Amino acid sequence: MKNFIKPDWNNSNLNISATLAEFLGVKNNNSTLPILKKELKKNYKNIVFICFDGLGINPLEINLNKNDFLRKNVVKTLTSTFPSTTTNATTSLITNLLPLEHGWLGWSLHFNKIKQNVDIYLHANSVTGEKTDFEYPIVDNSNCYFDNTNSEYNITAILPGYVQTKKTEKVVIQTEDELFDNIKNICNKQGKQFMYCYYPDPDSTMHEYGVSSKEAKEVISCLNNKIEKLYNEVDDTLFIVTADHGQVDINGYIEFYKDTDFNSLLEYPAFLDARTPAFIVKKGKEKEFENLFTKKYGEDFILYKSKDLISQNYFGNKGEYSYLLGDYIAVGTYTHKLLLAHDRAQRFKGHHTSLTEEMLVPLIMFSKK
Repeated sequence: MKNFIKPDWNNSNLNISATLAEFLGVKNNNSTLPILKKELKKNYKNIVFICFDGLGINPLEINLNKNDFLRKNVVKTLTSTFPSTTTNATTSLITNLLPLEHGWLGWSLHFNKIKQNVDIYLHANSVTGEKTDFEYPIVDNSNCYFDNTNSEYNITAILPGYVQTKKTEKVVIQTEDELFDNIKNICNKQGKQFMYCYYPDPDSTMHEYGVSSKEAKEVISCLNNKIEKLYNEVDDTLFIVTADHGQVDINGYIEFYKDTDFNSLLEYPAFLDARTPAFIVKKGKEKEFENLFTKKYGEDFILYKSKDLISQNYFGNKGEYSYLLGDYIAVGTYTHKLLLAHDRAQRFKGHHTSLTEEMLVPLIMFSKK
């Protein structure tokens, strides 16, 4: 079996934000990227930082030719956070914090205070779908690093309506045309402009149709062509493009919630995510759990004690939220299957969160001076 891809906290998408935070005069405790620092010294009028959700190295290589605009401008391959999922990675991108520092570790987290697994973006019980008004004991993910700058750059966030910022001026978008039109308009304003932009595709399309689908190719090709057009229409602008994570095509589904013998060993249903499920095991049942899981699911998932992954810095080397990771985490292998924790779990055709190809994301840079 191929080796897993461990997050590299000196060469991750978080380190893009660390470099930009330092450039904007914001306190930064993370490693910076020399290749980006060198480019930022050129004193551009406009700096545009775009995160295309899901547009990792794997989707780029599947859906674009080597000479297509986005792919030919990849200057470095970086890793995502772990788990390689939007809740985790975009929070790191926008706060410049390691996963253990912010706590937005996966789609579903278990909060012992209310004895529930909660889909934290949806504020809903992961198993029943019922809404919860529980106030999460984790970092406020609307507190962006660029909220706190005294830089000469005017700061704007260009985001879908559901993504919040605390202080920064926000432009709400719904379509890619709105994204690129707003970038162009702000670039043409007087004064220096810094933009943080997030767009939810191609992730949404790949979830529904798969990474290798014609639908994914259409979306990625469209983004590629529109950003090349934008590049030709603005001057004195540095574009920095990355992804929160990549995706892989899914090859099967494990209906884990139907395994009554196994679930009887758990205090609560599995949580975190479908390619990195976490487990809280009944006291005294740990060895039985380990043996049974490896026997039944060992081809598709490698089981780890959560404390071992934590000690090896898979979630960063500092932070207070390790208690949210349960007793065990199963990491999806290169068979690319999903573990369905409950009967409401979605059967995505493309997905991420594990330590395989979805961990690799690009640092794309292009500019006109």
